Amino acid sequence: MAMEEVVSGPKWVLGGFLFFSVCNQLLRLAVPPTAKATAAQAWKWKNTAVSLVHSLVTGLWSLYCFYEHPKLGEDLINIYTSSSHMLVSFSVGYFIHDFLDMALWHRKRSSYELMVHHTCVISCFGLAVWSTMFVGYAVVALFVEVNSIFLHIRQLLNLTGVSKKEPKYRMNSMLNIGTFVVFRIAVLGWMTRWIVLHKDDLSLPVYTLGSVGLAIIMLMNIILFFRICIVDFSKKKHKDSKGSSLHRKILQDDDEVSAGLEAQV
Repeated sequence: MAMEEVVSGPKWVLGGFLFFSVCNQLLRLAVPPTAKATAAQAWKWKNTAVSLVHSLVTGLWSLYCFYEHPKLGEDLINIYTSSSHMLVSFSVGYFIHDFLDMALWHRKRSSYELMVHHTCVISCFGLAVWSTMFVGYAVVALFVEVNSIFLHIRQLLNLTGVSKKEPKYRMNSMLNIGTFVVFRIAVLGWMTRWIVLHKDDLSLPVYTLGSVGLAIIMLMNIILFFRICIVDFSKKKHKDSKGSSLHRKILQDDDEVSAGLEAQV
């Protein structure tokens, strides 16, 4: 098969940044009244909505990359496709935008943790964009965005005070759990299997770093999986009062769970 022409990564990074900047401005006008109790809540709704757009685009796009080029999974290091390169570049644009959005408008501990995470993602994905290597690994990493679609919907429902007993919340919770297992735990397991089978093709430092890193991330995801199950499927009965301390605690737990999961991307 002929080598595909290498696309301009920086142009797609810029395109991604501008696209999500426009989304940010448009969604700022769409914040529902139930999410405007405080400026922080309104910002969180808008930021989460932008993240949902990113998850919808990149999650489905990452699946398409493997549908379009199945052999991409055979060599996550060297095989290159234009669509995959554009996807990773476009996603880098989003992470740069989100980093700046948090740095300018939401300087809190959870944001600083995510800014560190975004710096790592921008660096790793940036290497793939610049070198056109490890593109397959970056695309597989974006599989988690399929689960993030339902994670972000979950957070938007919580921010607008939707009861966990409502059918739409329960349905999203089930989809969130199901996609978590498939697109986080199963994908990480597949990546671990791949790196073990191809250890002879990797240098010892890369193999060690990859193996240990995947093991840690898998453990973190399992812990977070059970945390979501406890938060969303708790049998505790409570009054649905938006002004109550319990409601604020739910929003805090939701923010922490979402931040923890986003940091696994």
